[in-house]
Amino acid sequence: MVSVVIINYNTFQLTCDCIASVYQYTKGVPFEVILVDNASTERDPQAFLNEFPSITLICSKTNLGFAGGNNLGIRAAKGDFILLLNSDTYLLEDSISLSVTAMQQRANVGVLGCRQIFPDGALQYSARRFRSIRWELFDLFRFLLFVYPPDKRGAKMLGQYFKHDYSMEVDWVNGAFFMLRRSALSQLPDKELDSRFFMYGEDVLWCEQIRHLGYTVYFLASTTIVHISSGSTAIAKQLQLRRIMMRNELLIMQLRKGKGIYYFSFAILFLAKEYLRLSIKWVVFKTTGKLIR
Repeated sequence: MVSVVIINYNTFQLTCDCIASVYQYTKGVPFEVILVDNASTERDPQAFLNEFPSITLICSKTNLGFAGGNNLGIRAAKGDFILLLNSDTYLLEDSISLSVTAMQQRANVGVLGCRQIFPDGALQYSARRFRSIRWELFDLFRFLLFVYPPDKRGAKMLGQYFKHDYSMEVDWVNGAFFMLRRSALSQLPDKELDSRFFMYGEDVLWCEQIRHLGYTVYFLASTTIVHISSGSTAIAKQLQLRRIMMRNELLIMQLRKGKGIYYFSFAILFLAKEYLRLSIKWVVFKTTGKLIR
């Protein structure tokens, strides 16, 4: 059985579309839908039960963030597999059953993610490597990567360098579609996900922790979902969110490598590169009105 945990925070229609797609396409495996409302003010969350009477609705009195909300859902989950599914996603096929089958065939996979696209069909970079000094240097001087054949270059770097056209073990996967094996989750402290981050970077942290237990993280290319993702064109908000993500990336690096020479060398390189990138985004937005993804 799969427990599908969805967090709602003032996204009633998006969440309804997401839930409807789960019921429409999931045929090959028994499942339950657990909806956690994170203290929404948009409308009464009881309205979800009018649309979907069979879901389990959990209403939080406060906004617990992504991790805290998901942990509320996990506590109520009965499945051997738990899928954290963003409210701004929708299925195009029976991705849940295909993902469960892939995990059942690979007993050492603790986390699985699938291929994701934007509504316009553009690819999202949902299969990733952990950041490192080596990765940052290759990304900065990317012409050096052309000494590798395209497939090897993609597998080495992942992210924007990877066509996401074949399945493989990766370092981490995007949290919009994040399937967990219950037996792996049960080995974490309190049998729950780390909630030190309110938002952004949790998926990286969780994959690091699951891998530390001896499990692998798997990217499944044979099924695709739509992830609407942030559509905000407010440049100030986008830059603020990116700064939060940068801070969390540094905290994750500190957990992985400690706070020594490697950490400080990485931090200097990473922050310089990212602030240069943010500056370019700002200039492009101010000049053209377009926000670079």
